[in-house]
Amino acid sequence: MAHVLALNPLSATDLLTSFGTFGILVVLFAETGLLIGFFLPGDSLLFTAGLLSATGAGRLHLSLPWVLLAAAAGALLGAQVGFVIGRRAGTAMESRANRPRLAAGMRRAEDLFTRYGPAKAIVLARFIPVVRTVLNPLAGALHTPTGTFTLWQCVGGVVWTIGLVLAGYALGAFIPGVDAYLLPVIAVIVVISLIPLALEILRERRRGAGAPR
Repeated sequence: MAHVLALNPLSATDLLTSFGTFGILVVLFAETGLLIGFFLPGDSLLFTAGLLSATGAGRLHLSLPWVLLAAAAGALLGAQVGFVIGRRAGTAMESRANRPRLAAGMRRAEDLFTRYGPAKAIVLARFIPVVRTVLNPLAGALHTPTGTFTLWQCVGGVVWTIGLVLAGYALGAFIPGVDAYLLPVIAVIVVISLIPLALEILRERRRGAGAPR
């Protein structure tokens, strides 16, 4: 009980240690389907789960097939639920994006839709933290055809989840002793996952600096 109370929801290792494979499904569902899940560590969770499936660091050993199934199920179900929420809430969902990261994610998601169209935007959003949280309800609010959204969110969701899990698994399987450096490896993944957000902030600053006064 004390361990659960001390759980750090931003730590992929804590989440996997506390909840195992089921935690992967729940976290990805929340991150991709509910606006409140925008802060959850989807990228590092997937990579770490794959790594632990290969190495079994400590006493935690995850089954690769179950990890892949849980990851895909959480990501696909979450996105579809987010889409339905957006379809029903309509433009009212924008009023809930009152946090800076959510607001930035909303702007980036809208930019993706405008620049690439629904299909490509839905796939690309999977690989951008925060954007993958807000784009699904945004697609619903913009009345994207259900068939179009479902097809491309499945494509993007499967590529994102399976790709990151297998990348972690390959690292653990082919580099002996990498589990001894689990925290540094996770830190690198977290930093990489934050690059799109950093680029978004720089882009906004440049846009603000270039605006006429």
